[in-house]
Amino acid sequence: MDKPHQIVSLEQYEPYIGAETIDRILEKSRKLRDLHVAHVNSTYYGGGVAEILSPLTLLLNNIGIRTGWRIIQGSPDFFSITKKMHNALQGDKINLSDLKKRIYEEVIEENAIRNHLYHDIVVIHDPQPLPLIDHFRKRGPWIWRCHLDLSSPNQELWNYLRKFVEKFDAVILTLKEYARKIDTPQVYFRPAIDPFSIKNRELSEEEMQDRLDHYGIPTDLPLVVQISRFDRWKDPEGVIKAFELARKKVDCTLVLLGNVATDDPEGHQVYESLLKLRDERIIMLSHQDTALVNALQRKAAVVVQKSLREGFGLTVTEAMWKGAAVIGGKVGGIKHQIEDGENGFLVSSVEETAERIVTLVKDEKLRRSMGKKARESVRKQYLITRLLEQYLDLFASFEANFRLVKK
Repeated sequence: MDKPHQIVSLEQYEPYIGAETIDRILEKSRKLRDLHVAHVNSTYYGGGVAEILSPLTLLLNNIGIRTGWRIIQGSPDFFSITKKMHNALQGDKINLSDLKKRIYEEVIEENAIRNHLYHDIVVIHDPQPLPLIDHFRKRGPWIWRCHLDLSSPNQELWNYLRKFVEKFDAVILTLKEYARKIDTPQVYFRPAIDPFSIKNRELSEEEMQDRLDHYGIPTDLPLVVQISRFDRWKDPEGVIKAFELARKKVDCTLVLLGNVATDDPEGHQVYESLLKLRDERIIMLSHQDTALVNALQRKAAVVVQKSLREGFGLTVTEAMWKGAAVIGGKVGGIKHQIEDGENGFLVSSVEETAERIVTLVKDEKLRRSMGKKARESVRKQYLITRLLEQYLDLFASFEANFRLVKK
């Protein structure tokens, strides 16, 4: 009989972060245990935000801070509009018509009626639920956490959204280079992963092979893998082109594994557009199977994340944690995770990607060396406990500066 599932406690992270860090986090939490916190985003699964919120909200509750996780609901029209906003915040054009703005704001008003956000602290994630702030009398600070690359947003859209953003008490961005000229204070939290999640925990050889066999993924040749949402910013077509160049020099198999988040209506279109490029050594899968993600990242000779824009790139962090040799696009948060030539490679073109694939497939010693350094950099910088402590520090700063109203 299988053991019953047990929720991970903070103390179980001690082998990774040490007893001193555990004690420091617990001490900080004791001063905040009468707070009631809510996180709000647009989906429970698919994408990095949900990956972060799942362990983060559990850990906050584990250390005594009552923390809820809400998602907003919306029609296909609404999510089509917010996906266009997502793209435009990262530099795309957008036809920001009055009709789009009306649909966006009306759906959020409906969600405000269904959700009663009278918490001590409310954290709103990304643009989808942003206007919720217009519909509540705040009991305490509201925080907007934007996970996108805001370095060059579409100006028309930013001017429209800014009227909501500046009503918040703080904005959390991923990197200082994403900062905007706004009155609201800005802080910078890099994302993090949970080593105990199904996607990141240790797997036996038998468990890995079981997942690969289940999906018919061959292991007779080295695997080159990209795992990400089917999104044009992830440049899956560029990865295929790079692979086709690389396999002229080395024998290998490409696996593109992705999922389609419920708040991303473009995902199916991108996936369908790629299917014509498949062959016996170019495998494309659209599945929500975190154990398969884990197995592929561990078994891959090379993990690629050739993004064109990337707020951070948690799939890079996940692969590095597993000791993989990673090739990442020289953009956004990826270039802060990978030290080129040390714990991975950074690339800016299809040709450069192909060259690095060939190098890594041929050189197992280099792969192992890079992978070892990659795992250690994640342990030091990108585990969920670091992000947990940053949230505690932010909450405490409001406690001191704004004198939160307590129940």
